[in-house]
Amino acid sequence: MADLQQARAAKARLRSSLSDHVGIRGIGLTKVPDGYCLLVNVARAEDDDIPGAFDGVPVRVRVVGALHPRTVLGARS
Repeated sequence: MADLQQARAAKARLRSSLSDHVGIRGIGLTKVPDGYCLLVNVARAEDDDIPGAFDGVPVRVRVVGALHPRTVLGARS
């Protein structure tokens, strides 16, 4: 598994590699028992052309659906 520095470097390169992919909602890191992996949030399960690993770092895909701005209850404008 990757250490934090390796995962951060792979994240930057993966973000660049997937920059034209419409279904990506976010790319981050997630801690796993033996290190770190990349986490790619996608809009739909059909967005399955994400690699299983990138630069030696495992990639997990999570379907998050469409993203919408949140309204904070009780917030004043």
